[in-house]
Amino acid sequence: MTPERLIDLHDGWQLAEAPEGLAGPALAGLPDAAWLPARVPGTAHGALLAAGRIPDPFYGRNEAELRWVGERRWAWRLRFDAGELAAHEDLVFEGLDTYCTAWLNGERLLDTDNMFVPHRVDVRERLRPGCNELLLCFEPALARARAVEAVHGKRALWNGDSARLHVRKAQYHFGWDWGPELIVGGPWRAVRRHAWSARIDELQCRSSLDGPRATLQVAAELAGAGAGQRCSFELLDPEGRCVAEAVVPASAVARATLSVAGARLWWPRGLGGQPLYTLVARVLDGERVLAESRCRTGLRTLRLVQEPVEGEAGSSFHFEVNGQAFFAGGANWIPDDNLLERIAPARYRERVAQAAAANMNMLRVWGGGVYEHEAFYEACDEQGLLVWQDFMFACGIYPANAEFLASVRAEAEAAVKRLRHHACLALWCGNNEDYMLAESVGLAGPGVQAERFEARAIYEGLLPEVCAALDPDRVYWPGSPFTPGADTKSSDATVGDRHSWEVWHQQMLPYQRYGDVQARFVSEFGMQSHPSLALLESVLPEGERFPESRTVQWHNKAGSATGPDGHRRLAVYLADNLRVGPTLAEHVYATQFVQAEAMRVAYQDFRRRWQQPGARAVGGALVWQLNDCWPVTSWALIDSAGTAKPAWHAVRRALSPLAVAVRLEAGQARLAVMNGGLQPCVLTLQLRVFALDGRELAHARLAQEVPASTSLETTQALPDFTGPVVAELCALDEAGTELARDCAWTEPFRFYRLGSARIDIRRDGQTLLLGCDRPVKGLWLQGAALADNFIDLVPGAPRRVAVAGAWPQRLQVMALEHAARVVAIPEAGG
Repeated sequence: MTPERLIDLHDGWQLAEAPEGLAGPALAGLPDAAWLPARVPGTAHGALLAAGRIPDPFYGRNEAELRWVGERRWAWRLRFDAGELAAHEDLVFEGLDTYCTAWLNGERLLDTDNMFVPHRVDVRERLRPGCNELLLCFEPALARARAVEAVHGKRALWNGDSARLHVRKAQYHFGWDWGPELIVGGPWRAVRRHAWSARIDELQCRSSLDGPRATLQVAAELAGAGAGQRCSFELLDPEGRCVAEAVVPASAVARATLSVAGARLWWPRGLGGQPLYTLVARVLDGERVLAESRCRTGLRTLRLVQEPVEGEAGSSFHFEVNGQAFFAGGANWIPDDNLLERIAPARYRERVAQAAAANMNMLRVWGGGVYEHEAFYEACDEQGLLVWQDFMFACGIYPANAEFLASVRAEAEAAVKRLRHHACLALWCGNNEDYMLAESVGLAGPGVQAERFEARAIYEGLLPEVCAALDPDRVYWPGSPFTPGADTKSSDATVGDRHSWEVWHQQMLPYQRYGDVQARFVSEFGMQSHPSLALLESVLPEGERFPESRTVQWHNKAGSATGPDGHRRLAVYLADNLRVGPTLAEHVYATQFVQAEAMRVAYQDFRRRWQQPGARAVGGALVWQLNDCWPVTSWALIDSAGTAKPAWHAVRRALSPLAVAVRLEAGQARLAVMNGGLQPCVLTLQLRVFALDGRELAHARLAQEVPASTSLETTQALPDFTGPVVAELCALDEAGTELARDCAWTEPFRFYRLGSARIDIRRDGQTLLLGCDRPVKGLWLQGAALADNFIDLVPGAPRRVAVAGAWPQRLQVMALEHAARVVAIPEAGG
């Protein structure tokens, strides 16, 4: 018996348009001139773009000109030499998007209709020792979905074509309020040949903790193992040393119990380290290894806590890891590109590292995208970011016929089996906003019979059944947002999770009122802004580079029932707060300014409600959204080029392990200190108040002791000021070192002239010294990697900001009411 071989079939593919009516051998016989080079994983759009046959779909309004690609049939062809054949030969398709028929050497292998379901096909009797031809034909997904819709009927939805509800494909491909309509298709994940005499189909590891000891129940599902063969299990610690092992007879399902004394616990970011153990399972024939499978896992406990909130209605919704409660601060994640093959593992690591650097500890994988690549979850394991994982249903009234349910079950089982070993995985969630939509059309809510919302069969039946059977130690939650109980609405702020869209959507509340729309767990909220000027200009034709242009509006997909309206909503928030100049650069800065201020207010107002044990009134906040899939005006903190917006810095400060917040009220300032650490801290709070001309009007110092994992509030009386002021709050340690800082201004900013300050920028080693003679709002420095940015300045000692990497020769300097300028940075004292 020979060891297994897993061979990537990724190179040498060709793509051709497949005429209607042609299949199998007839497609293979298309003339050579019809075929283009292609790669797997890949899409037809990607291959056409690489061959120069289509323009960049993200440039200008090319999106509309490229709909034809998604309306055609596309054939993929690979010729490969199989060489010597093993006892068993399989072709493994990890993801075919979506309606696909496969042939090998002219014989039909399979038909698919769900991009999320992997397939393994026995091809031992069809594979030839020499040259073989694998052919895939992808049908246009929208046309096929509309044919299914014609049978089962149109259904209500938000975003995209209603036919999308009937096809198990990434829903954002059909267009969303932040993404283009690009209905891509192709072998979007790996295609491999698996030659084997024995294999491990599944590897499962369930762990439990009893003090410093961890017990792991491990199981391997085997195929092809014969009499006398064995299955070994080995657990490696983070340094690769074996800390537990077992050998059992090979069987259909081999099981063992491993025990680890002195287990090293995995923690979310900010609470401890992220040690990862590796479980290795092998099928042994004597000393020969016939098959091997590995998975990394972390040892930890996790609990969703729903308990009374002191002095308030409802119950909490917060997470507890290893017995430690913590505030879940983070963001929603969407696919990082429309052409998924372009998201390399390094790009996943970069985005997750950006979330971690913003002091986030949770990402929510949104239900209109995909179950992400393994690299994403590995990066979250390593960086300590928990993952709230939606199943792939979003903003729609989905069907629940028998065929659809069978496809969903296969999809869910594949996803749970693939991801359940990850330490980062915190929660399985049934859908995104489907209960909200059902309520809006009278299919759910108080007084409505449950059976009217037929997709409950998925969210309250099928999916929890799958999770209970395959991942019983993890929490399942039916939807986001969701309020448990009969006769409830998903907008309830006192129970479950909530999407707080009264700011931006719905009433378009001022962002200064985020404190009015808090909830037990705010799983969505957000404010739009443009991407970076460089990125935006890169997709705008020269004549369209002004704020009101048709192409700028095209790259803002936000809309309502009446049509695109993102530009109108942005205009309202700008007009309420700022005076905005006429150039595109000024518009970019202004929208990013408003977004950053909105995020500062939101995270602070949500986090300050994480109070003492028993009073966890808000358990978490996940902004919509972390990232973008194309160059667009959206709610993202990081644009599609990977550039962090000013809001990213505002969030990083608000989610710092120790953060402060200050609000100006009549005759007083309200001060908040948020301690997310595991140790109490003794601080001095320093409050200074300045007039806009730079005069210091008030000064106070308060001693404050803050328990671990607690937020405290206090007030400080202030004189009645006759004009606008700026209040700076700093938290200082015993040595007087600044630990956290926040500023509050008399608003709205549009009422005041703020552009007369002198801004001093000089160098001190690898540090920038930033000073001013009058208060400065929203100082935004571009041209270097800075430890802090989008900064408020007040007179006094200059602020120090570290520079990472090469020292910049010049910086672009922008601030509210100050004209943009480029400055050279002299040496200190120069």
